[in-house]
Amino acid sequence: MSLLGDCEDAWDMPDRSGDPVDILDHDRQCAEILRRDFPADEELQVAGLVHDIGHVLVPGDDAGHGVHGGDAVRALLGDRVARLVELHVVAKRYLVAADSAHAAALSPSSQRTLVAQGGPMTPAEVAAFEADPDFSAAIALRRADDAGKIVGLTVGPLDTWRPIIERVAAAR
Repeated sequence: MSLLGDCEDAWDMPDRSGDPVDILDHDRQCAEILRRDFPADEELQVAGLVHDIGHVLVPGDDAGHGVHGGDAVRALLGDRVARLVELHVVAKRYLVAADSAHAAALSPSSQRTLVAQGGPMTPAEVAAFEADPDFSAAIALRRADDAGKIVGLTVGPLDTWRPIIERVAAAR
């Protein structure tokens, strides 16, 4: 909770040229979308809540922020949450390769960071990712990530997530 609190007024790009909302607001928006669309999957919801903490842990590492975030939460929240945090970057690369409408709708910030993150997947990478057991959840997280950037959107306070985080942590 403390690390998430540190995401308030922290930005994905140090010069604030990236997403139009701070990391805490963005992560809460993502988690709310996932709670609405996947009410039974609390691990996915929590992955949405923590997916961008890597930006705070290692500022400026767009390519590695998923890995940094996953590493930071694995011991507390379990392997699946950590893996989904890691895969949200991979899922962007997949969607850009597999869905031209998605690629065209990327925010300017996501378009810029895509290059550092490896660009669109190759056909072999696409096939391998589609076979991953967490494929569908990673895509859902990515779509919530792309949608959760609305300035002024009202979302619940961070403390409303504590019971869900505690359940996920207890079940790991």
